[in-house]
Amino acid sequence: MRRVVVTGMGAITPIGNDVETFWNGLKEKKLGFGPITYFDTNDYKAKLAAEVKDFEPKDYMDPKAARRMERFAQFAVAAARQALEDSSLDMTKEDPFRVGVCVSSGIGSLQIIEKEYKKLLEKGPNRVNPLLVPLMISNMAAGNVSIQFGLKGKNINVVTACASGTNSIGEAMRAIQHGEAEVMVTGGTESCITPLGVAGFSGLTALSTSEDPERASIPFDLERNGFVMGEGAGILVLEELEHAKQRGAKIYAEVVGYGATCDAYHITSPLEDGSGAARAMELAMEEAGVKPEEVTYINAHGTSTHHNDLFETRAIRKAFGDAADHVLVNSTKSMVGHLLGAAGGVEAVVCAKSIQDGFVHQTIGTKEADAECDLNYCIGAPVETDVKLAMSNSLGFGGHNAVLLFQKYE
Repeated sequence: MRRVVVTGMGAITPIGNDVETFWNGLKEKKLGFGPITYFDTNDYKAKLAAEVKDFEPKDYMDPKAARRMERFAQFAVAAARQALEDSSLDMTKEDPFRVGVCVSSGIGSLQIIEKEYKKLLEKGPNRVNPLLVPLMISNMAAGNVSIQFGLKGKNINVVTACASGTNSIGEAMRAIQHGEAEVMVTGGTESCITPLGVAGFSGLTALSTSEDPERASIPFDLERNGFVMGEGAGILVLEELEHAKQRGAKIYAEVVGYGATCDAYHITSPLEDGSGAARAMELAMEEAGVKPEEVTYINAHGTSTHHNDLFETRAIRKAFGDAADHVLVNSTKSMVGHLLGAAGGVEAVVCAKSIQDGFVHQTIGTKEADAECDLNYCIGAPVETDVKLAMSNSLGFGGHNAVLLFQKYE
């Protein structure tokens, strides 16, 4: 089987608009939360979000092109540009049909739907923006990345709610393993901190109602009461190992395992025994040929909702057995919130950086773990250790479970 490595990374996040700023923010325990500025939250129970700050589309793309993209697609193009530049991939020397894209968004653009629906009601159907559909649909992140950089290979968009980013990277890995591409630009992007988005998630009682940024997103904590919505994008350049070596690319990590399952249980709640997520973790480890005790670190889905954190803990125990007592677990969402379809992309970047730097960031805000959440969640301090294998979990509405396993390339 062809081996797949990470050779480039890009990130637009609530605590930094490039990988180094984002990673240093995690090390410095920086919180991305603040009062929502995009609309008046007076009638809303959820007041906080993790917004991307100081993002200028023109820094990454032609202003005319940017105007034909919604924010989620702009984030994707920006992070993809960073990742491609970081990889030093020279497209003039590549067959463009062997360089593909698998960049996903769970939702697409709610902003344009809200804006154009208002126009429809007030001014009639003939005044609706003729570009509504191509601006709105979630595959336009992948489409625009390919257009901007001339990537003509396999181009897909996996929509599995909050597992979208992780599934995308897994499917991109498969495309390279099976010879469909030499290089895949892959990850997730999302921007739906809008009146409808916040109202919808609030209606599910999924969002934290805390107004204290330090106690709003507190994964695995006894007092957790929901997630904080974030936005951004995380993009990787995945490459077939020999192709990367031939061009002298730097290698951050190897992607050695991918597991994907479905709970087939409920549209929003994970299976209470965690068996669906556990099986996805087992599949990723089986593919990599590793035992649970060899995994150093798990970047958990860790949303700060009651159900997720409890059932994910059970899933880790089920998949890891006695080794669960020794594995390090954290949640990046404790600092950047839940980036929905982009979460897996950004958290994959964290796994690669953790391997590179031998550093597992603290789960910030969490003070006292729930009695039933009984793993080592890196509460109180980060951990510096040699990270040989890092696992990333993403669990999405609809019962989607996606797990990636990254290994130090030696």
